[in-house]
Amino acid sequence: MPINFAIIGAGRIANVHAGAIRGNPDARLVAVADALPAAAAAFADRWGCIARDLGEIAADPDVAAVLICTPTDTHADLIETFGRAGKHVFCEKPVDLDVGRAHEVVAAAEAAGAKLMLGFNRRFDPHFRAVRDAIDAGRIGAVEMVTITSRDPAAPDLAYVARSGGIFRDMTIHDLDMARFLLGEDPVSVSAHASVLVEPEIGKLGDFDSVTVILETASGKQAAISNSRRATYGYDQRIEVHGSKGVVAAENQRPVSIEVGDAEGYHRPPLLNFFMNRYTASYAAEIASFVDCIVRDRAPDPSGTDGVEALRLAEACVRSVAEKRRVALSEIA
Repeated sequence: MPINFAIIGAGRIANVHAGAIRGNPDARLVAVADALPAAAAAFADRWGCIARDLGEIAADPDVAAVLICTPTDTHADLIETFGRAGKHVFCEKPVDLDVGRAHEVVAAAEAAGAKLMLGFNRRFDPHFRAVRDAIDAGRIGAVEMVTITSRDPAAPDLAYVARSGGIFRDMTIHDLDMARFLLGEDPVSVSAHASVLVEPEIGKLGDFDSVTVILETASGKQAAISNSRRATYGYDQRIEVHGSKGVVAAENQRPVSIEVGDAEGYHRPPLLNFFMNRYTASYAAEIASFVDCIVRDRAPDPSGTDGVEALRLAEACVRSVAEKRRVALSEIA
């Protein structure tokens, strides 16, 4: 019998996840809630579910799981509400903007017996997953250095920036999780540098648009992350892992993988230019994984704890920039 799901939030990513649920024979979307009634009604009409309020969804024993697709500053309260109601929870990153609060709600969900999965969709990207598989198969030997490049085509809306929690908690956090995923060992120190090179108004909001992060593990493994809110050539998403026996890399993706040579040289199609089409497969795969962890009663991966650890790294980045020094993870409680 399919698992009944509710989606909290009716925006862009909620519609993506609704499509993934519709395509999964083990899942059924039955309800949606949104702060804007008109948005909830339009979503319900599109996906054939019912618009309800949060209290009704939390109290309904027929709803087994929820997907939280709301603004960042609402995540913690919603995880707490639905976790304590006995619902399994999938939540978009981050858990919260405060590490202490994030730890509290993750612990509360676990104490209630609720499965909690964080939306680090890049772990499910088939190209990045293939890199991890090559590492696990021993093809490059012991991991020594990881390089992650993640650059957006353009800066986000300033209203979004003001509510996002800053580039480290909003954008870099994906790469911090990917670094943990590929290193196979948790970082113990962070050194971060940040500038405003793209949009001056971002700086006026107290945020940055261009950052570089270096992570180091106890054994000396390193990960370097490059982030920018501007890439005039497309959505730049690359990783490379160097090991004791070789290297494995995932290149940028294009609509088609062709190369044309003529008198003017070699030419390739432009990069995919939006995260929604670059990571289409990963969004579907992560929801399939969440459904499977409920069906098979297994632990979700990435877990709420993974969300807390990525947030700790993001907080260390913030502190490193503010204090212009390397920050030990042990300083972030």
